[in-house]
Amino acid sequence: MTPARIALLAQLGSTLPLVGLIWLIQLVHYPLFARVGADTFADYHAAHSRLITLIVAPLMLIELVAAFAATQAPEASMSTPLLWLGLGLAIAVWLVTMLVSVPQHNVLSQGFNADAHARLVSTNWLRTLAWTARGALVLWFTARALR
Repeated sequence: MTPARIALLAQLGSTLPLVGLIWLIQLVHYPLFARVGADTFADYHAAHSRLITLIVAPLMLIELVAAFAATQAPEASMSTPLLWLGLGLAIAVWLVTMLVSVPQHNVLSQGFNADAHARLVSTNWLRTLAWTARGALVLWFTARALR
């Protein structure tokens, strides 16, 4: 198996689960933060942060490495600019996570804060859209590779 195929499979196996997960988080999980009682929110949020990281962190790391690898050893059927776009979207997700989402989670770790919650939900659309676009690209890459 070529390095390009390995990178493609790694992206397929990491990006698509992240797309499904981010939509679940965006439409279900984050909105429900507002329904957790104030007396238990800090504990709930700590458990959420710990458990979701066990799922998301390895997938995000695999996705980033695979997206970079794909730009270094592209298959002939792949569009190099689209491979770089895919890497850019993965980097964008990391940047929004670190610079926007994590600070809101840090505020929420102290207890429910309506403003931080609203910012988390509204700015998470950036990650949701970036991952959705990455998912579409990865599916397009896969369709091209299967021709």
